[in-house]
Amino acid sequence: MTASTTRRTTATRSRLAAVGSIAVAGALLLTGCGDQTKNNDSDSTDTGSQSAAPLADKLPQALRDKGVIKVGSDIAYAPVEFKDDSGKVVGIDPDIAAAMGKQLGVDFQFENATFDTLIGGLASKRYDIAMSAMTDTKDRQEGIDADTGKKVGAGVDFVDYFTAGVSLYTNAGDTQGIKTWDDLCGKTMAVQRNTFSHDLAKEQSEKCKKAGKAALKIEDFATNPEAETRMRSKGADVVSADFPIAAYSVKNAGGGKYFEIVGDQVEAGPYGIAVAKDNTELRDALQAAVQAIIDNGEYKKIVEKWGVADGAVTEAKINGGS
Repeated sequence: MTASTTRRTTATRSRLAAVGSIAVAGALLLTGCGDQTKNNDSDSTDTGSQSAAPLADKLPQALRDKGVIKVGSDIAYAPVEFKDDSGKVVGIDPDIAAAMGKQLGVDFQFENATFDTLIGGLASKRYDIAMSAMTDTKDRQEGIDADTGKKVGAGVDFVDYFTAGVSLYTNAGDTQGIKTWDDLCGKTMAVQRNTFSHDLAKEQSEKCKKAGKAALKIEDFATNPEAETRMRSKGADVVSADFPIAAYSVKNAGGGKYFEIVGDQVEAGPYGIAVAKDNTELRDALQAAVQAIIDNGEYKKIVEKWGVADGAVTEAKINGGS
């Protein structure tokens, strides 16, 4: 998921498709994030001993001693990260983290939080990293607020590990003629707060007004499932989310009967693991681990398992977003 300090504006990026269809099973979770201090809102990947981990010596000594990397994540974003029927944290990110943990000899412990608090959690050292379908962009790298253009923090570094675009979806059989973002004038969108979809919606609303058309009305929510619930109740016409999430919802919600995607995905960009700017040793260790699982084939197995192979990357870049 992308956020208000995410990618550069649509005026300077082409709209293009990037990620293949989702072909996974499981139920869509329609619950928001809970109290992030509760034990059932965290989960650890299973890794094994550092003695068998080829990249363990690349980690900061403090993390090697603890044996755990704390991960801030919005665990309500299937299929990237969500809870299965038993309450276990599963998805693309947890699987990638588990594979990285084998390389580094530590557990990745996912802790639940709302998406718009994750970077602040890094700054306060609540988490070691943030891994939550977070798009790597210059604004985030530099700590710039996308709405005001003002610097609001130190920024973060990213280790890029996936690519995804943004999609629109509606209630099934109720597309109201929506095929592109330019069809949204006069409509109501439900969207997760501070995501790139939220940014795009605000830009589109201004574009509608400049064209002399009715503005796009925007209703923002703490989680994407809340936005979907609003649309299901007819309180909104359309939802926007990253393509893997939209496709998963369309396939699984209501047994595939609730929603449908309209138009093509737009604004493809890299997902990155966020690390505090002053934690370069951890950043470089994570990059080495991502590259190792790409090279050894574990990464390929994971993205194929979740049906997102078209979003795979071949290189773990640092700060590759624009």
